[in-house]
Amino acid sequence: MPDPTVPYCGPIPLPETLWRSWNLEPVLLACLVALAVAGGLALWQARAQAHRHGAFALAAGGAFLAFVTPLCALTVALFAARSLHHLLVIGLIAPALAWAMPLRRVPTGAAFLVLSAALWAWHVPGVYSAAWDSAQVYWMMQAALLLPGWAFWSGVIRARGQAMASLGAAGMVAGLAGQMGLIGAILTFAPRPLYGEHLVGAEAFGLSLLGDQQLAGLIMWVPGMLPLAIVGALLLHRSWRQGLAA
Repeated sequence: MPDPTVPYCGPIPLPETLWRSWNLEPVLLACLVALAVAGGLALWQARAQAHRHGAFALAAGGAFLAFVTPLCALTVALFAARSLHHLLVIGLIAPALAWAMPLRRVPTGAAFLVLSAALWAWHVPGVYSAAWDSAQVYWMMQAALLLPGWAFWSGVIRARGQAMASLGAAGMVAGLAGQMGLIGAILTFAPRPLYGEHLVGAEAFGLSLLGDQQLAGLIMWVPGMLPLAIVGALLLHRSWRQGLAA
């Protein structure tokens, strides 16, 4: 079981020990294996096409990267790594799951609102501190990103082939990109550090606390916002072409 005196993913790693800072918590590994087996069997029984199997493998690989590899430990040291971790969950694991196993009963708009709320909540210093101090809160916050993200991307994928649905999906993807950009701007231009938990880790990696936060903001801006803006533009273009065809 995790040590309650340190954040989930373990103690703050040093640069020279990061490469061996793997998260090998037995419960986590057992859950990942069980979910991988259950998902693979479900796709096999459904006679799913190869691309769905590939998407599920990508989601499983993304989860392994996010929660098992030293990236997990790096999120304890650097807030910038935490931002990258969130992008993995929202921008890789969730859409890959949506492609492999789309959720069909959750309204896309509702999923967008819940995902947006979770994204902002993660960046509220008090909420962040609670997730830092409690593994239970940490996993609740991870689920608050992953589950509505899965439902949201399921709706975006489902909108293909429908002009008005594609237009609505484009608007929501653009809205998510805009929120990424706004959070990135707040983190980059904030006059003081907001997340004191990373003081020791940032200094260990040669960054100031404010510099680490600014790097996190740039990550939210470029690798976070830009791909979503491209997806939104592609959906808008598809909607326009479908409208002409109609």
